[in-house]
Parts: sequence; structure tokens; C-alpha cells
Amino acid sequence: MQYSMGIDAGGTYTDSIIIRDSDGKVMDSNKALTTYPDLLAGIKNSIDGLDEQYLKDVKMVSVSTTLATNTILEKNGYPVGLILVGDYEVPERMQAEYYTVVKGGHDHHGAELTSLDMEAVEAFVNKVKDRVSAFAVSSYFSIRNPAHELAIKARLKELGFSVVCGHELSLDLGAYERGITAYLNAQLIPIASQFILSIREEIRRRGMDARLLMLKCDGSVVGINEALEKPIESIFSGPAASLVGASHLSGLETCAVIDVGGTSTDVSMLENGLPELCSEGAVVGGWQTKVKAIRMETSAMGGDSHVWVKNMKINIGPRRVIPLCVAAVKYPGFLEILKKGRIPGTMHLEENIQPTKFFIRTGLEASNLGSYEKELFDRIGDTPASLNDIFWETQKTLSPGLLDSLLRKRLIQAIGFTPTDALHVLGEYRGWNTEASIAGAKLLERYTHKDYIESARA
Repeated sequence: MQYSMGIDAGGTYTDSIIIRDSDGKVMDSNKALTTYPDLLAGIKNSIDGLDEQYLKDVKMVSVSTTLATNTILEKNGYPVGLILVGDYEVPERMQAEYYTVVKGGHDHHGAELTSLDMEAVEAFVNKVKDRVSAFAVSSYFSIRNPAHELAIKARLKELGFSVVCGHELSLDLGAYERGITAYLNAQLIPIASQFILSIREEIRRRGMDARLLMLKCDGSVVGINEALEKPIESIFSGPAASLVGASHLSGLETCAVIDVGGTSTDVSMLENGLPELCSEGAVVGGWQTKVKAIRMETSAMGGDSHVWVKNMKINIGPRRVIPLCVAAVKYPGFLEILKKGRIPGTMHLEENIQPTKFFIRTGLEASNLGSYEKELFDRIGDTPASLNDIFWETQKTLSPGLLDSLLRKRLIQAIGFTPTDALHVLGEYRGWNTEASIAGAKLLERYTHKDYIESARA
């Protein structure tokens, strides 16, 4: 008897399931907390809960994840430099932090319009090289002639940088959108690599002789080596798996599926057994890409979305945090820290300065930190601390933006009030520490002029 195993890693939970190949029957399943930033422990814990008698006969492992989608929605990807070659119309509100437009590009026949300005490319690279982890390149009509993209890639590789080219990911018209696709892909490569290599290591450790595949966002699968090179194609792979899985389990060929996760909520539809695809490319986090994907609506709101207050208004997301109720179980003594924490002034409130916002190290080794980053990182240890507490201890004002930098480098993770905490306050879910959720709700109550129960309902 042969079986297949599916593994889905979300922002909060990692799920594993075993299906009998002969008839598609679900034989076993298990859920474990996703471990961050080292995913291996969560994957191991999820597989450990499966019946071992099936594992030895698993011949195919299919993986899906929302990690790519979550990273884009949370604006938490690794920093990348974007190089646009040609006569581009760049949007006024360009989301890419580091980008440049240089002379070059081809026409629709593949003939060179303007010679490539390699000096401008190298000037940009030298300017941002200490602030980015990789580069993305898109040249005008590179789908007809990729010579300028390839020339830049070769030069940057000589300088020791990782480079992603637009023509490697899409052959559709739209040079700017190809550039954005390459930009996002470059952001995601370190994240996808860790995820895929963790699964590969765990499969090898267990002695399983199984083919490893990655689900793409259009519902198809791809070999794991190609998935390592093109992680952008895994955006929406988690919701795509939910859509196909819901149809299989319900026996309905036409259905709508609402997938509420820790970071995002996704709505998609299947009609007569087939999902509708976005022919123009998936839109995620406000980015228009050239990635073929199942059509779905995605919002950056889930069970672990950060709930924060400013100007007496409640905001949700887009970033996910560890819920207070979970942190109180995971970190001994956190409940007391939460109750005794210093309360920031109303005028100082922003996303990273909240009475319920704390930070803790992830365990990754810090390197190449600026002096101010290092000073802040040294103040954050293995016990949750708030920026307000650090200020009172040091009497130094440190920019909340430094926290964003440490978060993007996966050196720290955040703890805060979430919709999961609200459910604990209302008594609709009691899986973790309810006292911590109530304590957090009462702290936020001071800034909203609403009863904490009323705020939780809102």
C-alpha cells in the first residue's frame, strides 16, 4: 500500500496529513505550532504526531505554505535592490525602498534601443550594497532580448551578489510588473530556502524514500529544485491547497472557500471542479505580479494579526505577532511583565509602541548590525521587553524603525494583542492563557475610551 503526505506551513500552525493513494482516503493528520524563525522543529513536531506505520510507505510529499504570502503582506521580506532598465513610468508611490532606473532596453523586435548604462548600475549597487541582501533586474522588452538583464546579472555575480532577472520568471508583456515579480522573488528566496531545506532534511532524517514537490499558486505542483529558484510561485499555495482540499473533503465541485489563518484571510472559488485563474497575474499586498495564480481575495487579517491603538482608533494588522495568551504560556513570567509594564503616553503611540507590544530574541545570531541596531538588540533578550521599558532603563530614545529592521532580519519577534486574544476575552476560545488576554484588553481600554469587552467584540 502506498501513501502520500501533505505538509502545510502557515504563520501559526504547521499541518501534516497522510492520504491513501488508492482511494484518496485521509488516514491520519496532525497539527503543531510553527516554530519561528527555525521552521524545522515545527515541521518535526507536526510529522511526529502521525502514525509511523504509514510514513515508511509514503512515496510522495507535497508541501504548501503561506510564508511567502505572509512575508509580502507584512512587508517583512529581506531588503532587495531593484534595477529597472529602460524608459519606465515608475508609480509615484513606489513601494520598493531601494530602486533605480538606468538607460538601456530593447524594442518589441529585440533590437537594442539604448546602450546599457553599466556605470549607473554599479553606482547604485555601491550605494545600497550594505543595505540589501540581493538584487532584482528588469529590462524593457527582455522577453524579446534579455541581453541587458543577463549583462547586469553577470556583473553583479562577479561582485558577489545574488541576482534575479524578470525574464527568468515571466515571458508576459509588462516590464515593470516583471520587475516587481523579480523583486518579490529575491525577497523570498532566503525564506523559501529555509522552509524547503528544513523539510528535505526532515524527510532524509526519517529515511523516507519520497519524491518532494511544492504546490504552486495555480494549483499545480513543481519539483522542489525549481521551487527553490522561484519561491514567488508559492504565494497563495496555502490557500490554493485549502481550496482543492475543501472540495475534495466536501465532495463539492462548485464551492466557495474562506480560509482564515494566523496572518491572512483568503476567499476563493471552485466551479465545476476548476478554479478561476488570474490571467493578468496575482495581486498580493498591493503588488501586481506576473505570477499565474488562482483568483482570490486576500486581506492581511488573521487570528494573530496585531491589534494596536492610535488616536483612540483600533487598528488591525498587517503584521502578525505572538498573541499575549500564547506568550504567557511560552515565556514564564510574561504575565507579570505584562501587568507591571510601563504605560506609554497617548502621543507616543504607534505600531511598535503599545502597552501590549513586546519583543524577544529569536535565537538567530546577529551580524552586520549598525551601531544603533546593536544597541537596541543588546537590550532585547530572552525575556519579553517593550520599547517603553527599554527607554526607562536606558533613558535613551531609540527609533521604533530600528525594531522594523531587526524584525526583517528575523533577529527578534513581536508579541501583542490579537483577535485570538479577543476570542479569549469573550470566552469563545480558551486554548491558551485567558488571564493574559484580559490583562491586555484592559490596558488597551485606557486608550480607546471603550469597555474592554466592547472593544473585544469590535
